[in-house]
Amino acid sequence: MEHSFWHDRWESGRIGFHEREPNPLLVTHFPALAVPENGRIFVPLCGKTLDIAWLLSQGHRVAGAELSELAIEQLFEDLGVEPAISDLGKLTHYSADSIDIFVGDIFDLTATVLGAVDAVFDRAALVALPEHMRMAYAPHIADITGNAPQLLITFEYDQSQLDGPPFSIPSDEVIQRYGDRYDISTLATDGVAGGFKGHDVRERVWLLRTL
Repeated sequence: MEHSFWHDRWESGRIGFHEREPNPLLVTHFPALAVPENGRIFVPLCGKTLDIAWLLSQGHRVAGAELSELAIEQLFEDLGVEPAISDLGKLTHYSADSIDIFVGDIFDLTATVLGAVDAVFDRAALVALPEHMRMAYAPHIADITGNAPQLLITFEYDQSQLDGPPFSIPSDEVIQRYGDRYDISTLATDGVAGGFKGHDVRERVWLLRTL
């Protein structure tokens, strides 16, 4: 998607993808990642998700990446924390105790800038990207995180009837994108209550473990 698409969504408040509570699939399946105490979790395209507050409440550290600076300003406001802000060239670094958010194009984020992470939680990143961007995104995330294990959430629906985002990502695409780097298993799959705009949708939780 063009950067302007997401900037417009945040500026106009059209952020139906923002959940008003920590994602229940994260809460249920997070133990499968076996993150060590005080581990560091990377949340790509994080927006102002309440998942970050939940991860912090569990005693973990969080790193995130987000295109919209407005979203990150709102994130820190919601957390009640005043961030330190520094210029990293193409990226802007918002930081506070146990949290680092990198604002800008996620493809400009490097392993060196991100630093070591113990796991990745991807609820809203892969599904937000059209196919041509997903081809580059999946290996990029693996590269910058050192193939850290991932908890990945995808949607499956008839995309001829409804276009994304969030996009439909079939199981064979997940295996194609990640199978050379990870051992892949499904933790859960279920229908989405109400679907999307009246269309049936299934939600799948994946565990990607380093080979």
